Amino acid sequence: MARSPFEQVGAVGASSGALDDLYHRLVNQSWGVLLLGIGLVYLLLNAVFASAYLAGGDCIANARAGSFSDAYNFSIQTMAGIGYGAMTPKTPYANVLVAVESMVSLLGLAVATGIIFAKFARPTSKVLFSDVAVVSQRDGKPTLMFRASNQRSNFIVHPRVTMSLFTTEKTVEGETIRRIIDLQLVRDTTPFFALTWTVSHVIDESSPLYGSTIKDLEAHKSSVVISLMGHDSSYGQSVHAQQVYPTSQILYGRRFADVLSAGSNGEITVDLKRFHDTIEWPLDYGMMGCPDAADQSVD
Repeated sequence: MARSPFEQVGAVGASSGALDDLYHRLVNQSWGVLLLGIGLVYLLLNAVFASAYLAGGDCIANARAGSFSDAYNFSIQTMAGIGYGAMTPKTPYANVLVAVESMVSLLGLAVATGIIFAKFARPTSKVLFSDVAVVSQRDGKPTLMFRASNQRSNFIVHPRVTMSLFTTEKTVEGETIRRIIDLQLVRDTTPFFALTWTVSHVIDESSPLYGSTIKDLEAHKSSVVISLMGHDSSYGQSVHAQQVYPTSQILYGRRFADVLSAGSNGEITVDLKRFHDTIEWPLDYGMMGCPDAADQSVD
């Protein structure tokens, strides 16, 4: 999937320290990275406390003097609250250190639990977008289309989709700006989203795309950005999804292959194996302000 335009830019001078907005960074990490990070922090903290116990001399009963392994195992038992009883603190120094480690353990458990719960409980959509957008004739009009599918066996209630053109322009004063232009859709909402949804924008005289060739869009670093938001019937919360189509992923003179079929019992099924397939389809380039089909090819 193409990256969002917001991910393609960086803010010069913005604070980017490792601890800045740490909670947000951790929640947005993948499960693998998050669990690996928690595991490494756990091992490192135990190593720090094991070293601290060793620094106190012979302060752990039934532990071998100077043994890092025994001190590390004692630290794990203390931090996890296991307390097998084979090793115990036997000096005031060790008791203070045990108290400190127990407090660190409680705080660490609370933070880790909060992050994992927030990540686990966060509602997410499982919307599949077509790999490409297409421009072809529909109802006698040149139309820009993409399609989406809800891959869960539930409903997204009252979904609303927006399609915007992100393009770079120069003002009359010569200033280069990034402009966001909304593209009017034939239908931008539906009662529920269960199978597939082909979203379309008619390219007529009122469309910002009228008279624009692929070469024009490439020159202005344009892309079409899709945002979909609705109410998930299982979570009972709002979910959203996003897709970006750069000009290289907009195909002219093609339409999507059919993916819906009805079984013998009347049940409608979706063949997702053909979800991204397109077939050649007539397109009147003159109706979209581009009389020459060659205008819609990139050298």
